[in-house]
Amino acid sequence: MNEEVAMYIDEAKEQMQHAIVYLENELSKVRAGRANPKILNDVLVDYYGSPTPLPQVATVLALDPRTITVQPWEKAMLAPIQKAILNANLGLNPDNNGELVRINIPQLTEERRRELVKQSHALGEASKISIRNARRDAIEPLKKMVKDGLPEDVEKDAEADIQKITDAFNKKVDEMLAAKEKDIMTI
Repeated sequence: MNEEVAMYIDEAKEQMQHAIVYLENELSKVRAGRANPKILNDVLVDYYGSPTPLPQVATVLALDPRTITVQPWEKAMLAPIQKAILNANLGLNPDNNGELVRINIPQLTEERRRELVKQSHALGEASKISIRNARRDAIEPLKKMVKDGLPEDVEKDAEADIQKITDAFNKKVDEMLAAKEKDIMTI
């Protein structure tokens, strides 16, 4: 197979892999009713005037399935951490006891669980769109290469390979969504 054709296939595969990594990251932030320290990864704390991600100023741990603790490395950071968690609109209510910030994760209602499943599926659909865009971005230059002298059978074989890769990545997205839905709906 032509080197340029292989390059387009590899590029598409790489873009599709980025879509999967993005989905994994976003699904880890969707609360499933259990304490998951990752939901605080994007919280920015005012650390002496500069916005800093929470995990860089404190230790974030899940003590049990209902409690997350945030142990700041400096006691002066307790109030800014509590304020940052409140301002992040995560639906969490942090409790500052003078030593650490404790966050109790409320039990999810059936309605809220269904909303989270819908949210997860929306994230999955966005990833599938990204995967389809990667497929399109790989196939379009191949069609142009046919006009420049690439044999049509080579182009059709490459297109079939790209479709197989696309199907595999879409299947992975479906598996990830099914696992997350099961996780969310499990009480």
